[in-house]
Amino acid sequence: MPDEAALLVVGDVDQLPSVGPGQVLADIITSGAVPVVRLTEVFRQAAKSQIIVSAHRINEGCIPDLRKPGGENDFYFVEADDPETALLRIVELVKTRIPTRFGLDPIRDVQVLCPMNRGGVGARSLNVELQMALNPAGERKVERFGWTFAPGDKVMQIENDYDKEVYNGDIGYVRDVEPDDGELTATFDGRLVAYGFGELDTLVPAYAATIHKSQGSEYPAVVIPVMTQHYAMLQRNLLYTGVTRGKKLVVLVGQKKAVAIAVRNVSGRRRWSKLGEWLQR
Repeated sequence: MPDEAALLVVGDVDQLPSVGPGQVLADIITSGAVPVVRLTEVFRQAAKSQIIVSAHRINEGCIPDLRKPGGENDFYFVEADDPETALLRIVELVKTRIPTRFGLDPIRDVQVLCPMNRGGVGARSLNVELQMALNPAGERKVERFGWTFAPGDKVMQIENDYDKEVYNGDIGYVRDVEPDDGELTATFDGRLVAYGFGELDTLVPAYAATIHKSQGSEYPAVVIPVMTQHYAMLQRNLLYTGVTRGKKLVVLVGQKKAVAIAVRNVSGRRRWSKLGEWLQR
């Protein structure tokens, strides 16, 4: 950078740290080597959104308002005492209740975000159930690497592929499956990408994904299971990151106790870095 230029770094240090090593933004802030401004005030227009108000409450260590709202709202809590009930409610929300009430497409507009992959309401189980409910496979399908893919499926790329120009976390939609040619085609942002059947280990169904995979993305509607069975992953920055992915609607499904555990838990795994020290010098 030329001497007369200034660098302005904008980010949200309260979200999950980066997928890769380090914690660059946090280190810059805690180094004390550069001036820092933190935006904490919820202004009048934003205060109308319970998504934003709830995100701020979570960030401050307070449990968001989980009561049933009196009128139309953009933040809801649906109680479910066990994983089996939660799974049924999530499928019902995504397939019927959200599309009917808010006019959103269940596949393209609604994203289920889970604290973890494993468990009865983890991303793996929910992908199987939501796929059967929203886009049951017909004869034109391919089964590879433990998953079934069929036209209309929502899929996620889980590795960077610089040749195909699709990257980890990108979401696309299966256009067609050609069993004779051994090829699947999917669209990513309107661009057609072809996969040989042997390359499908880089794709997974994306009706549900982990909150970690959702970093940097946003969706019209987000449904988040919050259960005590996810205890190992229930942390404030995880819940805050999940809630802030929703643009028009956020629904938490699960137990109030699990929400409280997540809000109070700030003990993330510490990352060891020298950047702060270098900046101080």
